[in-house]
Amino acid sequence: MDELLELKNITEDHLLIELNREEVHNAFNEKLILDLTNAFKEINKNKKLRLITLTGKGRSFCAGADLNWMGSMINYSKEENFSDSQKLFDLFQTIDDCAIPVLAKVNGHALGGGVGLLSVCDFVITHEKAKFGFTEARLGLIPAVISSFCMKKIGVSHARAWFLSGETFSAQRAKEMALVNEVSSLEDFEKRYDEVVTSFLKAAPEAAKQAKKLIKDLQIMPTKDIREHTCRAIAELRVSDEAQEGMSALLQKRKANWMQRDE
Repeated sequence: MDELLELKNITEDHLLIELNREEVHNAFNEKLILDLTNAFKEINKNKKLRLITLTGKGRSFCAGADLNWMGSMINYSKEENFSDSQKLFDLFQTIDDCAIPVLAKVNGHALGGGVGLLSVCDFVITHEKAKFGFTEARLGLIPAVISSFCMKKIGVSHARAWFLSGETFSAQRAKEMALVNEVSSLEDFEKRYDEVVTSFLKAAPEAAKQAKKLIKDLQIMPTKDIREHTCRAIAELRVSDEAQEGMSALLQKRKANWMQRDE
C-alpha cells in the first residue's frame, strides 16, 4: 500500500510533509488523519528542525474529508462518529501545538478540513489559481471540528459569511480574511515559496520557537499576568547564548551562526 504521507528532508533543519492521496485531491481518511497526527508528534521532538512545510501532491492541497469515507459513517453509531471526530480535532490541535514553525505551501484548492490545516499553520503561501471554501454546508454538514481553529484567524464576521453559504472563494479573498498570508502568481509561486523559506530560516532557532509560544500563551493569559510574563520572557532570552550571538553578529556586521549554516 502506498504511503499517505511523504516526508522529505530538504535540509537538516527543514522538513517537507506532502499529503500523498493525489487521486482524491489529498482528502482525509482515517489513516491519513492518524499518520499526520503521529508524524507531527514525532517531528515535535526533533531538536534540529527549524521549519516544517506542509503541502499536497498534485494539483490540490487538500479537499477535506474523503466523501467515500464519510459516506461509510452512516453505519457508525453516534459514539463512533463522536470518537472519529475527536481524532480529527486532535490532528489540528497537534499541529497547532507544534513548537516548530509550520509553513503551508498551498499548491492548489483547499476545502473543508483542508482549510482547517491552513488555520493551524504559522505562514500560508498560495497562488492566484487556488480556491478555498468551508463547503460543509452544501453537503448538509457544518465545519464544526475546524471552527475554533479557523475563527481565531478569520473572526466571527467572515465565519458568518462563509460557514453558512458554503461558497468557494478566491485566493485573494482568503488573504483579505487573513486565512492566507501571501498570494503569488502561479509562475512565481515556487520562487516566492523559496524566498519565504529563506526568510524564516534567518530567524534564530530558539527565538522562533519562543515567539510562537509567546503568541499562544497570550491568547489565554489573564490580563493581570501579561506584564510579568512578557518581561520575564525577554529577560531570560537577553542573556541566552543565542541572543548574545545575534546581537554580537549585528554589532560586528557579520551573519549570525545559524544563518551561516544555511549557506
